[in-house]
Amino acid sequence: MRKSLLLTVFLMLITATFANAETEMADTLRSNGKIYVVVAVLATIFAGIFAYLVYLDRKIGKIEKGK
Repeated sequence: MRKSLLLTVFLMLITATFANAETEMADTLRSNGKIYVVVAVLATIFAGIFAYLVYLDRKIGKIEKGK
């Protein structure tokens, strides 16, 4: 029980530390105007993943119909 409590507290502290660092980084990127580049890159990556999944779904659908 004590071990899991310590692990939980440790994870909460690490999460709080990273959240603060991410906020500072986002503020810096926003002030420099670079946040739009980050958003554009992430949107491109997610669009590519989505397009690939649609492609795979269609390809698997054709294979299933053929059998």
